[in-house]
Amino acid sequence: MTTPQPVRPVQPPNPAAPATAFVDGRRAGWARWPSAVLRTSRPRQWVKNLLVFAAPLTGSELTARHFEARGGSALGGAAVAFVVFTLASCAVYFVNDTVDAERDRKHPRKCLRPIASGELSEGAAMVVAGLLLAAALSLSLTAPGYGLTLAVSAYLVTSFLYSLGLKHLAVLELTLVASGFVLRALGGAASSQVPPSGWFVLVCSLGALLVAIAKRHTELAGLGAPAAAHRPSLQHYTLGGLRVAQRVIALAMVAAYLAWALMEPDHAVRPWHVATVVPLVGALVRFDRLTSRGTTSHIEDLLIKDTLMIFMELSWLLLFALGFAAPEM
Repeated sequence: MTTPQPVRPVQPPNPAAPATAFVDGRRAGWARWPSAVLRTSRPRQWVKNLLVFAAPLTGSELTARHFEARGGSALGGAAVAFVVFTLASCAVYFVNDTVDAERDRKHPRKCLRPIASGELSEGAAMVVAGLLLAAALSLSLTAPGYGLTLAVSAYLVTSFLYSLGLKHLAVLELTLVASGFVLRALGGAASSQVPPSGWFVLVCSLGALLVAIAKRHTELAGLGAPAAAHRPSLQHYTLGGLRVAQRVIALAMVAAYLAWALMEPDHAVRPWHVATVVPLVGALVRFDRLTSRGTTSHIEDLLIKDTLMIFMELSWLLLFALGFAAPEM
């Protein structure tokens, strides 16, 4: 069973001789450029963009008896949204790493990022960001209506504002991080033309805020006193306050999800939706335990690499799939 890894005492690059390291990195830059670009794009983070499939897979239109008529096109629209948000998020990573390069050089893990280490120049990173941005917006225009374009545009604006300074404002920065998850879900709903319910938006919002708070808790617990040097907003948080907030949000999320399940109009589907509350609660309890101690590991790794967490996620998916097929049984 995977558990968060303890913080390793990795030393940042020697500030007395940064110029030599950066020059050497740039000399080898062309040969290592493809690898540096790929690593800056953060492929492991692309899993977040699967949220675009949330609306079409949970929308009432996609019961088994309607799937053949509507499901294919809905999932096709969500696939377009997935590519759009993957391109857009990659553009954000390039801009964020360029803005944060100096601060990242003082971080035990982030100092190894291609831009911070000098492996990829800041100018090249901005060119790549521009190309990704243009590709994302152009592809979004191929989706029906303008919902996907509006969603990805809002995501880009809030993300760039976050990178350029709003990330240093406590509480607001949590809201901006959470909004990125919600906008992905709304973009997928718009592209697939499956109107999201109010409960769907509420559960997504609470879940996104939960993850954002958990990230700050693990950072503060993992880095200790120097945490504020890497992320200034952390000086305004306390470990106890973040834990309380995380658990309150988790309870609110379960309540909202249960309300959504109980309000399912199809009597054959409703019991299955209610049953999915059990693995959801189990996953939240496990997530709470995994984030209770300090780690500099990516928070996403706790969701996709922990054995018990994966079991809970697959159990939820199985129960939901059985409910999906219930009307045809």
